[in-house]
Amino acid sequence: MKTFYSNGKLLLTGEYIVLDGAKALAIPTKHGQSLTISAINAPQLKWESIDDKGNIWFKNSFSLEEILTNSYTQNNTTDDISKRLIQILKTANNLNISFLSNSFKKGKGLKVTSKLDFPKNWGLGSSSTLLNNIAKWANIDAFKLSEATFGGSGYDIACAQIKSPIIYSLTNGNSTIQLVNFSPSYKSKLFFVHLNKKQDSRASIKTYHDNKNDVSHYLKEINRITEDLIKTTSLNSFEQLLEKHEILIGEITHQTPVKELLFSDYKNAIKSLGGWGGDFILVTGDESYVRSYFNKKGYKTILSYEEMVL
Repeated sequence: MKTFYSNGKLLLTGEYIVLDGAKALAIPTKHGQSLTISAINAPQLKWESIDDKGNIWFKNSFSLEEILTNSYTQNNTTDDISKRLIQILKTANNLNISFLSNSFKKGKGLKVTSKLDFPKNWGLGSSSTLLNNIAKWANIDAFKLSEATFGGSGYDIACAQIKSPIIYSLTNGNSTIQLVNFSPSYKSKLFFVHLNKKQDSRASIKTYHDNKNDVSHYLKEINRITEDLIKTTSLNSFEQLLEKHEILIGEITHQTPVKELLFSDYKNAIKSLGGWGGDFILVTGDESYVRSYFNKKGYKTILSYEEMVL
């Protein structure tokens, strides 16, 4: 039996524009996903996906031979999850041709169990943690697997692997990862509030590319905010940087910042994380005020910085 584990992720700065080379502050979370693999006496791959409550939310069996020979087609399976999983496994096998062949040659198969320790709608990286776990299992480059299947900047793969906040950037398609010390003295006043819905990352990326302005003159400003955010020792300065960042991304993407859209009477700072319109937002303020304000508006999932950040 083999078991792998990958961290979830949050993008504090540089959402969207990280795709065009901006420096982004990203943090791994205490919540992630595990993958357990064991041998079975049948030439199949039996897959189970389990949620944070211990419930099986996806289950299917696949022919190892058809995965290995790339003969699986859309006619072999009907549901979208199975199609996506087959795509990932086939791609992993193409990147390492011995990935699944040893079990098949012995006439054996595999039982694979993937288990989340956060709710699926939290948007902390159910896909990226799965990809990174499969890459570990297949002994391949997780960034290459991600690029060939889901796309995106790759910051989520970096967070899956690293137990530290990072500055992540892309230059000519190549990742640069810098470990940073980000543990602000005012972290007791930082909270993550879930907006009760999940944002589709791929749809958000498409919307960005379809609607963005020329971002070249924004890059320096976003980079400066990312660097200053790490250095500042003042909560007030931190809040001002968050608000400036929201204005800039709103201008680039032609979207309204979430505070202006939903929480205009909130007295502290609010910043979207990742694709705007869903998942978590970062908010600042005293805990009693944060919880009272958002609970009254129907947002019950509120995690402190310590509860969220690895």
